[in-house]
Amino acid sequence: MNSTSDPLRLYVVLSRASEALHVHTKSDIESHGLTQTEFAILEALYHKGSMLLGEVQKKILVSSGGITFLIDKLVQRGLVQRRLCESDRRARYAELTPAGRDLIARIFPGHAEVIRRAVSGLTPAEQQTLADLLKKLGHSAAALELQPSGPGAPAAAAGAKP
Repeated sequence: MNSTSDPLRLYVVLSRASEALHVHTKSDIESHGLTQTEFAILEALYHKGSMLLGEVQKKILVSSGGITFLIDKLVQRGLVQRRLCESDRRARYAELTPAGRDLIARIFPGHAEVIRRAVSGLTPAEQQTLADLLKKLGHSAAALELQPSGPGAPAAAAGAKP
């Protein structure tokens, strides 16, 4: 291997591993009539309690318009309700309804087991090491400025990180 192919190989291996895990979690979540994003919202509210919509948006990485649409769908299904923020009338909280809490409490343990089985090819120590390394990779990648590549891509700004 050389210094160019090592990062490319890492990217391919990481992408394939992520997709292999994704197949299991997606199938499990969809078997309960939820999308992965809907599940992520319910799971966040289940573990964190009532949250401002902006907090939910940041937690699950969707746009502000996207979170409004998703919360609307969950409200229509009777799984989530909105509540006004008393200190800021522009802000809204999302919180689980009793039906939403019952649903996520019922399906979360099984979902956690699906994930446990999916990562069981690694020892607990390897899982911790991998989690630490991926967190480090995520932070360093997030800190980089986006730079298009290839012919016709704009030149990097002066002083931009390589």
